[in-house]
Amino acid sequence: MSDMSDEDTNVIDDKKEARVNEIAASSIRSGLAELELKTSQVLQRLESVKATPMAVNSNASPHILANTTADTAVNSEKALAVLHGDRKAPSEILKSLELLISYTESDDDSEFPLPALDDVSHLALISHSIVAYLSHLDRSQLKRITAKIAGDTTHWLGALFRFVDASSSFHNDNTEATLRTVRLAIIARCPGYLEGGIPALAHPCFYISENTTPVRLQYACRQLGIPLDAIRLISTNNTFGTMDLSVLQKQIQIDLAGQRTPLLVVADIGDSLYGYVDNLIRMRDICDTYNMWLHATGHGLASVACSQGPGLISSVVDSLILNLGSWLGLPSLPTVLMHRHQKNDVSAVEFDHILSKRLNSLALWTSLQALGRDSISGRIHVAFQTCSILFEITSKCEGVRVVSRAPGAQSSTPLTEIINKPLDINLLFDVVSPVVVFQFDGSVNISTAMTSENDTKGPDLTKTFEKNNNASYFDRLNSWLGQILQRDFPNFNFEVVEHATHGNCIRYCPLELRLGEQPPTAENIEQFAENLESHVDILRATIKHKATFIDLVEKNEVLRLVNLPEWAGMGGVRFVPEGWETLLTDQAKTELNKLNMNLVEALKTTDNAFSLGEGSDGLICVRFGMVTHETDVEELLDLVVSVGKNVQENSRVLDTMSEIVKKGIETAIADLRRETEEKLWQEGILRHVPVVGRMFNWWSPPPKETGVKGRSLNLTQGVVESTENIYKYHMQMSGPVNQLPPNKSPPTPIVQTSIISSTPSSSSVSSLLPGNKKGYVTTSAAVDEATADNTDIDNSAISNNNNYDSSNA
Repeated sequence: MSDMSDEDTNVIDDKKEARVNEIAASSIRSGLAELELKTSQVLQRLESVKATPMAVNSNASPHILANTTADTAVNSEKALAVLHGDRKAPSEILKSLELLISYTESDDDSEFPLPALDDVSHLALISHSIVAYLSHLDRSQLKRITAKIAGDTTHWLGALFRFVDASSSFHNDNTEATLRTVRLAIIARCPGYLEGGIPALAHPCFYISENTTPVRLQYACRQLGIPLDAIRLISTNNTFGTMDLSVLQKQIQIDLAGQRTPLLVVADIGDSLYGYVDNLIRMRDICDTYNMWLHATGHGLASVACSQGPGLISSVVDSLILNLGSWLGLPSLPTVLMHRHQKNDVSAVEFDHILSKRLNSLALWTSLQALGRDSISGRIHVAFQTCSILFEITSKCEGVRVVSRAPGAQSSTPLTEIINKPLDINLLFDVVSPVVVFQFDGSVNISTAMTSENDTKGPDLTKTFEKNNNASYFDRLNSWLGQILQRDFPNFNFEVVEHATHGNCIRYCPLELRLGEQPPTAENIEQFAENLESHVDILRATIKHKATFIDLVEKNEVLRLVNLPEWAGMGGVRFVPEGWETLLTDQAKTELNKLNMNLVEALKTTDNAFSLGEGSDGLICVRFGMVTHETDVEELLDLVVSVGKNVQENSRVLDTMSEIVKKGIETAIADLRRETEEKLWQEGILRHVPVVGRMFNWWSPPPKETGVKGRSLNLTQGVVESTENIYKYHMQMSGPVNQLPPNKSPPTPIVQTSIISSTPSSSSVSSLLPGNKKGYVTTSAAVDEATADNTDIDNSAISNNNNYDSSNA
């Protein structure tokens, strides 16, 4: 033992230290298993949380509801000030989180606010918890784990996307990835930047297509202290919508002449809203000529994973961004920046393998293995095939224009034919299209011929409703179409976007998937084709009839065309009786609004295409919705006019009836007051004095037939009558009179006071009564007890006869 060498001793010591530092595998498994179990339980509880209207549970958690009010800042300060002194149990905290998630301002049916998770999504989310757990390992152990996980992930992605010998970094979003790209481009061109900082840069310049948003580059410039005028927006080619490379070369030469340093060119590979793809091969030549960094971004890069033939994209670009979370429907995955290796890679971005975000690659490391290469490439292939099918459907639909780039616009080659061939970057990106953007533009020959009324022998007057002169209306039509498609096909993720030239369009991108989503199936696509054709047919019919609609309304004497800036239907009209426009006082406007509101209510009973609208002048109108080709516009307008006149006439009758009832009540009150006064003088004051009156009536009883008679209003004759016949013969309206002998009419009431002279147009009331029958609004016998000092009639004492309610008075 004493002859043992120092080298052997060191080996033994290392083995002892290794045995001391060794961690039992069972402990690791149990620790991760427990963490996975708890995380899974929390995720499952959150998956089962349903949305709840805020008003329902407003009393249960006021401190949470406070955060959703208009005074968010004030309430947040209060919440911080009232932090509980006692500890809360984890279960209680998670319960409050569930309540916070469940609150909604919508009163619709309850839905699950969080999407359901498949196995891969579940694993990716659990990985984030494990990352936080592993960050507390020993530094050397953590470094080894991080290097292994990040190295495997980089190697797999490099092989999948044909970027060999690559370095990678993992970020929360594209903005952080772009910032790192700018740093890499600076280090590649200006090694002295690490020591000298910004002064080592001679006014750097970055070049990007005007189709692509410059927000990410602007963020990078602000973080690095570079002026925003360093970003150069290069105009696009009018034919293909891509960056005009001749303009790019001219701008680079201008910047060089101005003692500036061209650093970076950003290539758009389907990153814009409309899926444009720049020419990478020519861009590579330009960047080699001027020693610039070529960076690629966009959904089109996903197609590289579908290629099976030989070839590398790393020979063309210096860096690219992979949005695997969006492409695979796993938004919890980090954004990956792959780039060619640099000597000063770590120091260029102050990178630390332990404290940095490299361990975030664990979610990718687990997800890539759970999916496998075939499943990843298969999902992406299906997404591009879906775009090709949708492009074909929309391009063949009459009246629909596709404004995005066509798949295979230059080569006309399908994706299946080039998958197994050697990788040709420009050909591959031309064949695939990551988005489909389309719109209804009424490009079909839609017109309506109308013969001039003044010259029946002359030629027909043709009026066409074209998009060029009605762009805002076509924008509303496309917004309507987009909302209908979003409602009927939620798994397509349609969105309404605004095109600089064509206006509102509908965009579909199967590579922008939300958590747990998948591209639509063949059955979904077939249903979409049928649905799109039917809705576009409605739009074509609406456009076809709109010109006729406008022309007929302009010629009508009582209808006025109303401009509805937010309405996508055929249009709006207002019923205006003749002579009203010259007297549009505030009171007349109120009556006109009431008239049109009643008109809409009457029209709704015949057709749901009518609805209540309001013009820019604040006046009510009748809105016409979408129509079909079989719709007779002239018949609809005639219906509006006829119903409007009926409503107007009925409103006049009701006003007249209201005046008659009002006058009748006033006359009845006056008669009753007068008779009460006469009775008072005839019977003597002593009968009405308390206590004394009782003795006087006992000593000298009053006659039974004397007293104040009640009053009834005869609507047909316009007179107020006494009620002795009603109570003597038990008469009600024109019913049978049981107390009278046959063939004998009741006597004329003792009192009849006419009110016709004070109420004009009352004869129109009798025309509404079937068979010209009498109608009465009768006062109660309680009026008989009215005295000279108390002659008001209670509304509740007035009965309603013959469907005329005295409350109208």
